[in-house]
Amino acid sequence: MKNDSLKSQYRINEQIRAKEVRIVSDDIEPQVYPIAQALKMAEERELDLVEISPNAQPPVCRIIDYSKFLYQQKKRQKEQKAKQVKVNVKEIRFGPQTDDHDYNFKLKHAKGFLEDGDKVKAYVFFKGRSILFKEQGEVLLLRFANDLEDYAKVDQMPALEGKRMIIFLSPKKKDAQKKSTPKPAKEETKTDE
Repeated sequence: MKNDSLKSQYRINEQIRAKEVRIVSDDIEPQVYPIAQALKMAEERELDLVEISPNAQPPVCRIIDYSKFLYQQKKRQKEQKAKQVKVNVKEIRFGPQTDDHDYNFKLKHAKGFLEDGDKVKAYVFFKGRSILFKEQGEVLLLRFANDLEDYAKVDQMPALEGKRMIIFLSPKKKDAQKKSTPKPAKEETKTDE
């Protein structure tokens, strides 16, 4: 399935509709050729004429082995996907009157999430008339952020959204602790005169 989308992305050989194409290749000087001549050049080398940039005027083509080209494209996409960093957001829910024991338990979990590189979304959920304790919820979230200041930085201060007061925390960048080792001083050579 994925291979089909990659194949349909490029036109090859007779699928190319332009009258003239610019050929870019390692062994050929970049130049504009009529499509018939370009196809003949590709056929002589037993390779394919692949349209790399169809929107250019004239379209840019390469004379290459198409299957090898597709393999390299897939490999490049796989490498880019591996380099992407996936960020998870973990949620921690508080009530406006959360006990110290529950608070410490959730604080411990938040530290673990942050050490793993995940973002933390902490919120106080107000049920019914407990919305009257908005200030208490804000104090709780600010205390939470303050207790995690060694592990996280605050992305968004506490904000009330509906029945939730939310704060976002992201992990602090781990400083590459490179202990600079002093370089040995160059020994001066003494010359006896």
